[in-house]
Amino acid sequence: MTPDASAAGDGPKITKVVVNGGRSIVVGSTAVTYFTASVTASNSAGVKETWLDLWHGSGSYDDHDGGIARSGALKCTASSSTTTTCTSSFQVKANARAYTNEVTNTFAGTWHVSPGAISGNRVQSWDHSYSTVKVQRASQLTVNATPEPVTKGKTVTVTGKLSRANWDTHKYAGYSGQPVKLQFCKKGSTTYSTIKTVRTSSTGTLKTTVKASVDGYYRYSFAGTSTTPAANSSGDLIDVR
Repeated sequence: MTPDASAAGDGPKITKVVVNGGRSIVVGSTAVTYFTASVTASNSAGVKETWLDLWHGSGSYDDHDGGIARSGALKCTASSSTTTTCTSSFQVKANARAYTNEVTNTFAGTWHVSPGAISGNRVQSWDHSYSTVKVQRASQLTVNATPEPVTKGKTVTVTGKLSRANWDTHKYAGYSGQPVKLQFCKKGSTTYSTIKTVRTSSTGTLKTTVKASVDGYYRYSFAGTSTTPAANSSGDLIDVR
């Protein structure tokens, strides 16, 4: 860790930070998202406690435009006389006018992780840009293959829609211009193979055609972006006769 200039003296060394189990933080259109984060630090005088918050902005911490702070009490466990890990809970939700622990669409993407610690002799240290984490708009993906059943060699039309949470309107809206893979899994198998890539329309819809060959499941698969997580639709079974 390279502490900020304001971290004075022989402060604790932060050795490990885990936010949401190492996964991105995915926020829906209305529901509150809960997650935990832990900070481990060590110091020859012991560690009294550690803490963490998240901030959004393209500049320095002092210029940040959004923040996520802990919403519950710290739970600290000392693994030795010199090392302590503290875990805290967080909550974040969508809001058209963001305050602490709230997000708007412009906040989707990369956030900075800012951990700190205080030693047993009360010397503090912190790092406002220790690492980063993605805070993303939740995604949904649907599929529908028709007709059912279908004659072998005839055309199957596969439609669907890719949507993501709009944090400003508290609804889901189509995600336009995104590449989505059409995949097929033969009945009796568990492995999907990619047939082609289809791009979403201006409203997030998907539509393509394939020739029917054998019974199996069609699904759409989205790889995700920096602001939106990956998603797979459920598989839609086509009976080929």
